[in-house]
Amino acid sequence: MTIEIRHDGPVAILTLRNPPNNHLGLGTISQLADAFDDVDSDPAIRAILLRSEGRVFCAGADLVHANPVAEPLPPGKRSPFYMAAARLFGVATPVVAAVQGAAVGAGLGLALVADFRIATPEARFVANFVQLGLHPGFGISAVLERVIGRQRAAMMLLTGRRIRGEEAERWGLVDQLVSAEALQATALALAQEIAAAAPLAVASTRRTLRGDLRALVEATTDHELAEQAKLMRTEDFTEGVRAVTERRPGRFVGR
Repeated sequence: MTIEIRHDGPVAILTLRNPPNNHLGLGTISQLADAFDDVDSDPAIRAILLRSEGRVFCAGADLVHANPVAEPLPPGKRSPFYMAAARLFGVATPVVAAVQGAAVGAGLGLALVADFRIATPEARFVANFVQLGLHPGFGISAVLERVIGRQRAAMMLLTGRRIRGEEAERWGLVDQLVSAEALQATALALAQEIAAAAPLAVASTRRTLRGDLRALVEATTDHELAEQAKLMRTEDFTEGVRAVTERRPGRFVGR
């Protein structure tokens, strides 16, 4: 199993363990969605702490070796990968993410599942889709601007720029910046603080704040997948993946 679940009182601690870079494939994200559903259905659990093991929070989907959204689908059929992603956004239990290292592409999307993000100065948040010749996915097109605003979301999505911990905190993408040594304890303390509050009031307030985020992500990923399917047939996407593999800037030609 790449997902470990343990409990600290009313807090469920979910750990992503998929070394070396905690990539998300269909199997991994399905396991994660199942784990979210399991703890969400437990009335004793009042908060979730989402964390990962290693130096990288999540490097996103592995577009080089096992692209989980590359397979063509019949008309009207949703991507299993994005269906699992939408399930993450649909849990009723508040989520705190502890982010160390890189949160890239779908890894950024995973961080956005959380209500709060605690991170280290070394953390970096990257929506590098345009540097791959690809449209954003994982619902990021809609969810990111809800967190940091339209202009800053556009800055990230249209440039692929890395946003490091301190800048991410200024932008509101990170709620608290702490040392690597204090990361897990600080994130757990916030989850415990939420869990100590009146659970019905927390759930009611959270529903008002978030709305039906799962439905929004489902609709958004339908559009994202259609755009990705078109762009994956282009020379620019082939070049983008090759450039990432060769660790160099892409040379894009617009076709």
